[in-house]
Amino acid sequence: MTRPDLPPLYILRHGETEWNLADRMQGWHDSPLTATGRAQAAAQGRLLRDRLPDGCTIHCSPSGRAVETLKIALGALAGEATFDDRLREVNVGEWVGRTPTDIAAEHDFVDPETDRHMWKFYAPGGETLAEMTERCRAVLMELAGPCVLVTHGVTSRLLRCLALGMPPAALGSVPGGQGVVHLIENGSAKILHE
Repeated sequence: MTRPDLPPLYILRHGETEWNLADRMQGWHDSPLTATGRAQAAAQGRLLRDRLPDGCTIHCSPSGRAVETLKIALGALAGEATFDDRLREVNVGEWVGRTPTDIAAEHDFVDPETDRHMWKFYAPGGETLAEMTERCRAVLMELAGPCVLVTHGVTSRLLRCLALGMPPAALGSVPGGQGVVHLIENGSAKILHE
């Protein structure tokens, strides 16, 4: 990132979905939140309560799982959200619905045990790391004040890498998590959890 004045970011990954539970690739496809996912979104709401500064804006991926998380976590504030396609998850092309184990059996460069993320950028018909970096960087460059970003696992990691001045390819080293809030403020990262 080339923006030293980046405002505080409260980044939420959507709650657990049925396909997360089944370890199936979602990408731009969608599946509903599980009961655990809804509880995780509620926990995010409790974490944000009384923490958001005045003038905080809310930006959300239009994917159903992110929108459902938004509504549970932010309640009435969800009506103030703007929806941004650039906050969608990485497009996994032809691998939608497949498991990492199935994909690894066909492609020797896929090792879901040691790398849960970078190999996703090689999906046939999918999105490259450069393409996703461009859209995430554009989101960050447009922010005018503190904001909540409701998004997805890989997208959250990439946004945080960029916000912290890390190379995009380092996204696998950035912590994930559902039911938590990642706070980026003054050039440092903190995980808010119950």
